Amino acid sequence: MSGSQTSYRDRIYIVKDIILKLVEYGELNQTALISFCGLNLKKHRSIFDELEFNELISKKEIQTGKRTVILYRPTQRGLDFCRSILEPYEKIFPRRRDATSYRNQDQEERDKVVNTSQSI
Repeated sequence: MSGSQTSYRDRIYIVKDIILKLVEYGELNQTALISFCGLNLKKHRSIFDELEFNELISKKEIQTGKRTVILYRPTQRGLDFCRSILEPYEKIFPRRRDATSYRNQDQEERDKVVNTSQSI
């Protein structure tokens, strides 16, 4: 067993975390999104590509001199997917954590998705 304190996170929860971070901030550059979600770009790039391909998030590339900045935003389809599929999934198969903190965070996440979808 490794000495790492990090726990395994199912792909479905990674997807939910990505969409919710984008909902929370509206738009994030790739570096910030990767950091906020605790991901590794090399390991998790396929998830971002699939989310964009399925129109759950949108990607915009901005040239600033020689640099290219990649910005991600949630789409309405992504918000609907999170609300109708990911939230019920997490209710049935909750992440492993204290039940009280789970309920509080779950309510906060639902509130964010509902509030953001109303403003889009």
